[in-house]
Amino acid sequence: MSDKQIGREIGQALGANLTRRSLFALGGAAAVTGALAACGSNTGREPAATGGGASGGSGVTLNQWYHQYGEAGTQQAVEKYAAAYKDATVKVSWKPGDYDQSTAASLLTDAGPDVFEYGNGPTIDMIKGGQVVDLTDLIGDTKSDFNPSILERMTYQGKTYAVPQVVDMQLLVYRKSMLDKAGIQPPQTIDELIAAAKKLTQGNVKGLFLGNDGGAGLMGGPMLWSAGLDYLTKDNQFGFDDPRAATALGKLREMWDAKVLLLGAPKDWFDASALTSGLTAMQFTGLWTFPDIKKGLGDDFGVLPWPALDSSGKASVPVGAYGSCVSAKSKDVEAAKKFVKWLWIDQTQDQLDFATSYGFHIPSRTSLISQASTLKSGQAADAAKLATDVGHAQSPILWTPKCATAFGDAMNRIVKEGADPAGEIAKVKAVADPELKRVLA
Repeated sequence: MSDKQIGREIGQALGANLTRRSLFALGGAAAVTGALAACGSNTGREPAATGGGASGGSGVTLNQWYHQYGEAGTQQAVEKYAAAYKDATVKVSWKPGDYDQSTAASLLTDAGPDVFEYGNGPTIDMIKGGQVVDLTDLIGDTKSDFNPSILERMTYQGKTYAVPQVVDMQLLVYRKSMLDKAGIQPPQTIDELIAAAKKLTQGNVKGLFLGNDGGAGLMGGPMLWSAGLDYLTKDNQFGFDDPRAATALGKLREMWDAKVLLLGAPKDWFDASALTSGLTAMQFTGLWTFPDIKKGLGDDFGVLPWPALDSSGKASVPVGAYGSCVSAKSKDVEAAKKFVKWLWIDQTQDQLDFATSYGFHIPSRTSLISQASTLKSGQAADAAKLATDVGHAQSPILWTPKCATAFGDAMNRIVKEGADPAGEIAKVKAVADPELKRVLA
């Protein structure tokens, strides 16, 4: 199935609960395999209108672009924020279709936006090509208030090129009653997870759901982090040419061979129905599914990070965010920067509104999390704490689409075909090394 077909399938399956905000902001995990890179709107169609509202400001006119969010009221909200700005006229454009591709192309012309959002911040090619503006000075002393993993993902060589807007995350969710009945404690290591999944696999119930591909498209990053490794080292060299990486990635095939993974769910990992309908006892999914889980299970669920491989590894939750960027071709870069600071640094109540009133998300500013009524207690509060404490951006800024494709292909061979993990890692390294040399030149 092609990337675009997968995108359409997801868009049609989701309904109102998961939107492109969640999928694209969490595009690091998707980009590892390309599985969600072409995802469409959850409406299942693409309106022709790209309409927008304009602020009541005067003097300079700024064009601000957003991708087409699926949550009801989001477009009206961003138009309301823009209308409140008095130092410029801000024209909001709502962009359906392949937003990432069209926005990237527009930055090479004079017809692009002044201010625009981009999943996990601008690409390394945008930065190296001088297409986006350094926004480090806007962050200033608020730096420590942003989710550190997200802000690092939007930073290159000490300069920050986007201001995070709202955080989404993925995590492990489990049925408390099923684990209690089986006498199982929430797993803290990968081997404990496998043992729990084996014990929980009974009859028509599988122990664990990592997606209908067995986690090939979703779990590459979390498995590397579980081993204490990453895509790249701190000095931007290939990061997982290591026996521990081979061991960690091989654990997914071990789960496959043990027949503890749910592989035929009606809806994939991004939907909670496999968990709520009793098809699985544990599922790796997104924070956006919590309203559905709560509706279906009440308090009969708990949350965990993806476990560490062992005592030398690390637990993690993938996090992602759209970042607000300024085009270097803006006719008034300083005015554009001033607007970004006003909206995404100064207007904390609008930031809180954007994160919590239209879907289920986490404010990018940690100081606002305690003010979010949706995150004050229970599983949602636990999840928000995990995002801050062990959140990990899905992939580093230098992990290019070419690297991601190679890794995705390798993950499919390891998980689905039982290929040797060490050999597959060597193949990825053979692609990544020259690609890293290119972008670092």
